[in-house]
Amino acid sequence: MTNAIGVYRGDYLESTHEVHIAVVDQTGKLLYAYGDPYRPTFPRSSMKPFQAVPILETGTAAAFDFSLSDLALSCSSHSGEPVHRSAVLDILRRAKLKEEALQCGTHVPRDKESYVELIREGRELTPVYSNCSGKHAGMLSTAVHMKEDIDTYREAQHPVQQRILEVLSDVCSFPVSEIAFSVDGCGVPVHRIPLFRAAFGYARLASPDAIADPQRAGALRTICQAMTRHPEMVAGKNRFDTDVMRAFQGGVVSKTGAEGVQCLGIVNSGIGIAVKTEDGTARAASVAAMEVLKQLGIGDEGIYQQLETYIHTPVTNAHKEQIGVIKADFTLDRIH
Repeated sequence: MTNAIGVYRGDYLESTHEVHIAVVDQTGKLLYAYGDPYRPTFPRSSMKPFQAVPILETGTAAAFDFSLSDLALSCSSHSGEPVHRSAVLDILRRAKLKEEALQCGTHVPRDKESYVELIREGRELTPVYSNCSGKHAGMLSTAVHMKEDIDTYREAQHPVQQRILEVLSDVCSFPVSEIAFSVDGCGVPVHRIPLFRAAFGYARLASPDAIADPQRAGALRTICQAMTRHPEMVAGKNRFDTDVMRAFQGGVVSKTGAEGVQCLGIVNSGIGIAVKTEDGTARAASVAAMEVLKQLGIGDEGIYQQLETYIHTPVTNAHKEQIGVIKADFTLDRIH
């Protein structure tokens, strides 16, 4: 590998990031690669669309009147904006739960306006501000609908987590016996699979027609529609996932994951893309993802202009002046 992503201060290369990339079609064929497309990876929050599948398959979505916006929020790593927080609380209300039921922990939200308001009012951070509160609200709702224990919903052996494991294994076509486990930042199980398999999952999310089970194919189709029609619920203002899905107007489904993971599905062609930065840096993952889209010829100049800040990401100083840029310098290898 070369230095795939370069960080320039002025005209001078200051830092570099290495990346691993897999591009897969809906039949499971590896089309393009860079680095190690089979690198064992925790895709982290990129797997949230698959974690949301049981909300539909168990009948929870119908029982608690989930809208497409609610489903998009269940797949989100949201910024903690008012629209996100109110929607999470509304899902919990319909499931007859209080915010205290959320076991995602809390952290300072990405939406700084919400955090400043919280401080100004002298209030404490609560779990609804967590970027994973939408996912946890979906998990809790499923446990309530299935009449399962809500206090242990994030434990690996709980039916909520076992259903998720089965979906992940099936959609990414990787045996449960070969999936390694650890714990995600929000306390639920996280699964380690080859990067290639994450890309395959997104190919099938984008185009689930080849999936034999019509219920599962339908759930994936609905989740893809939810995310692409309500991109503001998946991330938030000035966020890669939201901006990319909005720019492509339903043609791309996108979800980031911690430690430099970015997954995308190309809806019209059923192609899945998975990116992992070797050093876990998010700033390189979005630049790499945009370079992959450009090299594959997905999108046009109008779309690229809208997303320019992710193609050539500005490096700024304390005066908000641009003094450098982050840009890609790699070529995908076509797999024959």
